[in-house]
Amino acid sequence: MVKKHGKKQRAKKKAQRTGAAYSSAAAGTTHTHTPLPDLSALPLVPHGSWRVLDLDLAARLVAACRAGCQPCQQTLIPKVVKENRATLAALAGAVYGAVPTVGFAASDTTRQWAPLARTAMQAGSGDEAFAAVDAMDEAAAAALLDDALDHWAMGDGPILAEAVRKVAEGASRRGTTDPMDAFRAAGIDVFTLDDLDLGDVDAYHLAENYGVFVGQTTTPDGQPLPMLTLYPESEGAGIEDLEARTDWDHWGLHGMPDVDLSWRLRATIADRSLSGLVHVDDDGQDDIELWRAAQTVSLPADWWALLDRAQHVLVVGPVKEADHQALQAAGDAGELLAVIARVSFH
Repeated sequence: MVKKHGKKQRAKKKAQRTGAAYSSAAAGTTHTHTPLPDLSALPLVPHGSWRVLDLDLAARLVAACRAGCQPCQQTLIPKVVKENRATLAALAGAVYGAVPTVGFAASDTTRQWAPLARTAMQAGSGDEAFAAVDAMDEAAAAALLDDALDHWAMGDGPILAEAVRKVAEGASRRGTTDPMDAFRAAGIDVFTLDDLDLGDVDAYHLAENYGVFVGQTTTPDGQPLPMLTLYPESEGAGIEDLEARTDWDHWGLHGMPDVDLSWRLRATIADRSLSGLVHVDDDGQDDIELWRAAQTVSLPADWWALLDRAQHVLVVGPVKEADHQALQAAGDAGELLAVIARVSFH
């Protein structure tokens, strides 16, 4: 049920982006899309040695996508696919090099290329990622660009730019001499957690974490869906933290976000309780833990029954406090992120 609805939502988003009913296009009028987005962070994306980006072309394409202008997209997309593969690699790399997952709706081409983009961002070298883009046939290259533009079209540009800058800065720091080596060279003893041999360290409390409360919503096709809302439990928890650690959609309490099966809400059958909200990597290991139950609390029978039927849950947040009015206020202010996660029963 949720998967089918997700397809409808993605189709609706794409229809809005491609602007099939754009009136000025039907009238044959000339138009531009202003203001153009700031893509000054794009050259920080590794896109192949000595390759020159066409930032003007990229900005005009992103602006056309945000305006839903199909005629401009039909003109500009082939130019990027056929003539500007480095620009394509940079636009896609800004998305898939800086986020941990590609999302449920991504094409096979994007799923196969995304690990190269993440490696390129971490290493600061995009030759291998660019070579893969350069070798794609036009259909595959267009699919990759289309997936990336879905992110750019949603107004995620500032978020993507900030993520690119953070990852690029991290790669730059990793490429320099370890500052701890300078202390050691000066005769100062430096110890790490590994040196101290403290055993397994629980990383959960080293990162920001959240509390949760349960609720219920209705999908646009009238089906009930369980909902889990996050609120901050540590000082740095909030929307900036979630933006940095997830690739969840910005959500305004209407429609449905994408499904991402890498996000798991863990539920315990024996006592009808929830134990945690995590993201798992390609090997099935937890790599992000946003919430962990401090104690066992049995859930209402009707909510548990809905969770069991749906097998998925809408996860949304952050709100300032555990209150449904706070949820409405955050939605009205445009300060919510959301994803549809899989329920993992055990």
